[in-house]
Amino acid sequence: MKKGRALAAVSCLLAFSMLFTACKTGEIPFETIPMDKEKIAFDDGDSFSYGEVPLRVLGMDTPEIRHDEHGFFEDQPFGREASAETRRIIEAASAVAYLPCGKDKYGRTLAHVFVDGELLSVKLIRLGLAYETVSFYGDNGYPELAALILKAAKEGKKPQFKEPYKWRKENRKEPKK
Repeated sequence: MKKGRALAAVSCLLAFSMLFTACKTGEIPFETIPMDKEKIAFDDGDSFSYGEVPLRVLGMDTPEIRHDEHGFFEDQPFGREASAETRRIIEAASAVAYLPCGKDKYGRTLAHVFVDGELLSVKLIRLGLAYETVSFYGDNGYPELAALILKAAKEGKKPQFKEPYKWRKENRKEPKK
């Protein structure tokens, strides 16, 4: 029994190591959908549209920006910085792709987004511009990617803003019509 668990642990570590190396070299070991950067319409730090497809980036939650239609009439601190950094990272990338993982309750496609082979969520978490969400929502069927996100949260800069889900609860007002 112990030998079986040890073998499983070694296999998991080997898979993680291979994925980490592949992501660092820009090779994505998943079947992703390449994106034409000209078709991206930016919204905030963790969501944007690709053509007609609204995307919500998995693994992170960035601070909110003003969205009157959703009942947020002011920016959360660091919301504009996170939005600008997402845009900067994507626009500077040579290659952008996404890995769809279902839809959220708002109809957005949940997706891991890769920029030059690295997860966008990892980049923003390392910079302290996002909180990781793997601990709450799980790995969405990609434990290797979740491990990279959790590692970034452990080693990255601590965010200097309130967790966005808490800020949303405290600051959402009835949308103006």
